Amino acid sequence: MIELLSPAGNLEKLKIALLYGADAVYVGGRDYSLRANAKNFSREELKEASIYAHKLGKKIYVTVNIIFHNEDTNGLEEYLKYLSDIKIDAVIVSDIYVINLINKLKLPLEIHISTQSSILNKYAGIFYKNLNAKRLVLAREASREDIKSIKDLTNLDLECFVHGAMCTSFSGRCVMSNAVTNRDANRGGCAQVCRFDFEDFHMTSKDLNMISNIKDMIDIGVNSFKVEGRMRGIYYIATVILSYRRIIDKIINNTLTQRQANYYLNVLNRVANRESMPQFYDGIPDERGEYFLEQNEVTNQDFLGLVLDYDEVNGIVTLEERNKFNVGDEVLFFGPNHETFKEIINIIYDEEGNQLSSANKPNMIVKLKINHHLDKFDMMKVFDKNNILL
Repeated sequence: MIELLSPAGNLEKLKIALLYGADAVYVGGRDYSLRANAKNFSREELKEASIYAHKLGKKIYVTVNIIFHNEDTNGLEEYLKYLSDIKIDAVIVSDIYVINLINKLKLPLEIHISTQSSILNKYAGIFYKNLNAKRLVLAREASREDIKSIKDLTNLDLECFVHGAMCTSFSGRCVMSNAVTNRDANRGGCAQVCRFDFEDFHMTSKDLNMISNIKDMIDIGVNSFKVEGRMRGIYYIATVILSYRRIIDKIINNTLTQRQANYYLNVLNRVANRESMPQFYDGIPDERGEYFLEQNEVTNQDFLGLVLDYDEVNGIVTLEERNKFNVGDEVLFFGPNHETFKEIINIIYDEEGNQLSSANKPNMIVKLKINHHLDKFDMMKVFDKNNILL
C-alpha cells in the first residue's frame, strides 16, 4: 500500500486535502496534540471529519503525541475511548504510557509511533513493534540507509515526511522554546525560536522536499508519504498534495517523464516561502541545508481565488477572491480533475452584476467569464510559465 498523507488544521483543510488527492489526513484534537496554535478539532468536528473521510473511502489519524506530564493524563482514557467510538483509524502517539493504555483498554485503534519519538534505528523499531505498533513515523533525520534497515528488520508500515518544515533540533527533542518563551514545544507550545532573528546569526533549517526521491523511497519500502503543515492554508495544501498525488501515480504507472518531474518541482518551489532540499536522505546536510546569515523568506500571494460555482450554460465562474487581480491579467486555473490551464481575465462582475476593473477586497464574491469547465474548490492563481505544462 502506498499512501499520501496530508495535514489538516480544520475541517475546510481536511476536505480540500482529500479532494486534491490525499489518501488519509492527520488532525489534532484540542487536547493532547502538538501544534497548539492551530485551531484543531473539537470532538464533534472529529466525528464529522471521520464520517466525511470514510464516506470517501479514506482514513483519518488523530495526534495524541504530546510528552505527558502527570496533569496531562487527566481524561485521557475517556478521550481514547471516544476516538475509538467515532471510528478514528489510528492515533499518532509518542508516550509509552499512552501506548500501554491503548493496549490495556483493547481499543481497535491502530498505534502509529510519532516522529516525536525520534526513531532512527531498527532496534527502536522492534521495541515499538513489541508494543503492538502498526506504523512508525520516522524522524525527519532518517537517511535512506536508516529507513531501509528499519523496514528490513521490522516489516512495519513506515511513514516518512516528504515535504514541509524541518526542526532545527532533532524531532521531538527541542527545548529552545521552553528556555526563551516558557512555552513547552513538546506539549504543543512551540514558539519556533529557531526562526527568530538573532543578531548577525540565523539557525533556520531550509524546508524538506523529497519529490525527486519518491520512487526510491517506494522501492525501499516506505508506505506513507507525509506532508507537514497543519498551520498551512488551503492553497498550499491543495498545491502540494496535488503535486505529490500526480507524481506518485505516475511513478506507480511507470509514466513519469523528466519534463513532468521538473514541472512539479517548479510548482512546489513556487508555493513555498523558504528554499527546500532532501535534507538528511542522502546523508548529513552541509551548510546549504540552513540559513545562517539570512532567512530569505518570501510571502506567497499567488492564490487569487477559490471557485464556488460554475454555470455551464453561460460559462460563468463564481469566485471568492483571495488576492487582488485585474481585468487583463493572465491567470492559471488548477484542480484535481483537470490539468492546469491559462486564461486572461476579460471581465469581472460583482454579485449585483456591476462591472469592475479589479477584484481588490479579500473574500469578495465575483463572477468571471471562463469558457472552460471548472469544479467547486478549483483554484485560480498567478500566471507563471513554469507552473503550466506546455
